[in-house]
Amino acid sequence: MTTYINRTNLENYVTAIFQKAGIRDDHSATIARHLVLANLRGVDSHGVTRVKSYIDRLERGVVNREHNMKITKETPASILIDGANELGIIPATEGIRLAVEKAKDMGVAIAGINHSNHCGMLADYTGYAAEHDCVCLATTNAPSYMAPWGGKERYFGTNPISYGIPGGEEGNIVFDMATSIVARGKIKLAIQNHEDIPVGWAITKEGEPTTDAQEAMDGLVLPVGGPKGYGLALLADVLSGLLTGAAFGPGIGRPEDLNEVQEVGQFFFVIRADIFEELNTFKNRMDSMASEIKQIPAAKGYDKIYLPGEIENETANERNRSGIPLTEQVIDELHAIGRSYGISIHLKEAVFQ
Repeated sequence: MTTYINRTNLENYVTAIFQKAGIRDDHSATIARHLVLANLRGVDSHGVTRVKSYIDRLERGVVNREHNMKITKETPASILIDGANELGIIPATEGIRLAVEKAKDMGVAIAGINHSNHCGMLADYTGYAAEHDCVCLATTNAPSYMAPWGGKERYFGTNPISYGIPGGEEGNIVFDMATSIVARGKIKLAIQNHEDIPVGWAITKEGEPTTDAQEAMDGLVLPVGGPKGYGLALLADVLSGLLTGAAFGPGIGRPEDLNEVQEVGQFFFVIRADIFEELNTFKNRMDSMASEIKQIPAAKGYDKIYLPGEIENETANERNRSGIPLTEQVIDELHAIGRSYGISIHLKEAVFQ
C-alpha cells in the first residue's frame, strides 16, 4: 500500500529524528530537506529510505555526531574540507556553498572533501550551483559493488556524476547519473519493498542475470554502457578519492558494516556562467539550445523530448501538489525509528512546534 505524505510533514518528522539522534538543529533540517528533495524529484532510492542507515551508523558511533569538519587547505580558487566523519550531506552542503562563493570571485573554483560519508543526491549540489548562475560538475565515490569492464570482482562503486547548468526561460538543467546501470540504492529499495528488479540491473555472485534484489545486492551491479561506464566510474573515483585524499576502490567502507568508517570523498568543479560571455547571453543561448532539442520530432515509442532533469522537475511539481508516495514498509520503518526516540506523532500529522 502507498500513502501520500505532505512534503512539509515529512521534512518535520525526519528533522525531529536527527535532532533526537544528537545532530544539531540546523544540520538536522539540512539533512531532512535534502532527503525529502530526493523523494520529491522521484529519486526515492536516495530519499527517506536512507534514514535508517544513517541513524544506525550514528547510534553505533561509526559516524560522528559532533560538528568537527574543518578546512585543511585553501587557495583563492580551491578548498579542501576534512569532513571529520560527519554525515556526508553536511560537509557536501558546505563544500558546494564555498565553491560557488569562490567561483563568484575567481570565475572558477573547486572543492574537495575527504573523511566523508554518503552525501545523498548529487543533483541537490549541482542544482544549487545552477541557481547561483554557475555551471557545476560533481562526483562522489562509493563502496565497491561493480567490477571493472571485463572483470568478475568488485572494485568500483556506483560512483555518480552530476552537472548543473543555469538556463533562462527554459529553466536550469540538472543531470545526475550513477556510472552503473542503476544506483545500488534502487536495489536496496526493492528489497525494502519486497519487489523484484528488472533483468540487466545486476548479476549474482556466480555471474548470472537475476531479478532477485537480494541476489543482486550480494552480487555485482553492471557499468552503464559497458566500458564507457567503467571509464566514467574510474574518473569519479580519481576526482573524489585520489585527488582529495579520500579512500578509493575497495578501500571505501560499506554502509551496512556498522564497525567500518567509510572515508568517502566528494568533488565539485564550479564555473561562473559569465566567465566568457555575458550571463544573459549565455542563458539566452541555453534557451535556444533547449528549444531546438525539444522541437526535434519524437521517435516511435516516445511522446516527447525531455531535457536532462525535466522528468524529475515534473515529478517534483506533481508531488508538491499530491504528496510524496511512501510504501507501508518505509513508513513503518520511519515510525519505528521515531518511536525509539519518543516521537509518537504520525507522519500524516507531523507538525512540530
